[in-house]
Amino acid sequence: MTHSYILSVVGKDRPGIVSHVTAALYDGGCNLGETSMIRLGDSFTIMMMVRHDGTVKSLQSLLSTVADSLGLHVHIDKMDGKLHEHPEPDVQITVYGADRPGIVAHVTGALAEAGLNIVNLDSDVGGSGDAPIYVMHIDGVAVEGVPVLESALDVVIKEGVDAKLTPIETMIG
Repeated sequence: MTHSYILSVVGKDRPGIVSHVTAALYDGGCNLGETSMIRLGDSFTIMMMVRHDGTVKSLQSLLSTVADSLGLHVHIDKMDGKLHEHPEPDVQITVYGADRPGIVAHVTGALAEAGLNIVNLDSDVGGSGDAPIYVMHIDGVAVEGVPVLESALDVVIKEGVDAKLTPIETMIG
């Protein structure tokens, strides 16, 4: 019986991580679903949906040699298999502000209260060491509508960040 898993892999960035991890999964008869792979600092992280006929333990075993040889940390959770069932974002929000503790919690809290379901969030710190700028790019679903999100962003803007909301037009057909 095929099971679905969420697989997370983290390790120091180096060439070949994606190739080695995906080859081990392919060789073990796994089928990959949605994935997200990104460098964070000097680390590389992979999150992916994997379908596998075995258990968490057997999936861990498939990856153990690769993980050990590349110094990777692997975490696996069994999940309900619902590949390709995710909300399509209808808004994109970009936020810029002086980097400070709590900026992500504050902005995302205001947006959540206004009904934003975050589908993807990428962030980075730019500027200089003396004047760091925090940048967030958020894709989401405006569950309560765009005007409610715009009102929430107006409050956040008054508190010292710049923010822009852009509706995403999805083509049908």
